[in-house]
Amino acid sequence: MWEEIIALVKKEATLEWRQKYALNGILLYVISAVYVTYLSVGVKGGALQVPTWNALYWIIILFSAVNAVAKSFIQESQGRQLYYYMIASPEAIILSKTLYNTGLTMVLSLLGYSVFSVVMGNPVQDQFLFLLNLLLGAIGFSSCLTMVSSIAGKAGNNGTLMAILSFPILIPILLLTIQISQNAIDGLDRSVSYDKIITLLAINGLIGASSYILFPYLWKS
Repeated sequence: MWEEIIALVKKEATLEWRQKYALNGILLYVISAVYVTYLSVGVKGGALQVPTWNALYWIIILFSAVNAVAKSFIQESQGRQLYYYMIASPEAIILSKTLYNTGLTMVLSLLGYSVFSVVMGNPVQDQFLFLLNLLLGAIGFSSCLTMVSSIAGKAGNNGTLMAILSFPILIPILLLTIQISQNAIDGLDRSVSYDKIITLLAINGLIGASSYILFPYLWKS
């Protein structure tokens, strides 16, 4: 199965590279969102309140992830899905898309973090905890949005349905990531964030396990 996963991840990367306008559009969205935020809040010399900096950053990353991952299954034609059905197992398909979307979301998160640091300053004191939180948040966002994208794809490629279904699941992940990153910004002892990190890991594991178990039934339908 891992050979299938590697091949499917390479396929996703190749298609993304061929359709450079899609990737460039997402990157432009992140940069422009940060710049518009900079103009809207009237930041001067990076003097932005830390809680506002934290909340704005994660809101931008959330919507960037939605735009990046939404096309996972919605863009797939029925003919291509039938071809995948014949050559790969459903478990390999969902895992490959989740892994690829996690990498893409992590790239967007790091890009947003870099742009935020340049434009609005970098108040983060515990860089390791903040980057670990980025990784866990990327896994959570990607796992949730990939599974919901597959459901929306089966329901007639309804993007609105994807937003409605993913919202209740994304809110707990978003709140936990904001709280952990706030602790990293304040430079608190890492033990303060252990319970939140464990909770976030449990949510990610639950979503990933649910996707792995339930997707084959959805795929065969």
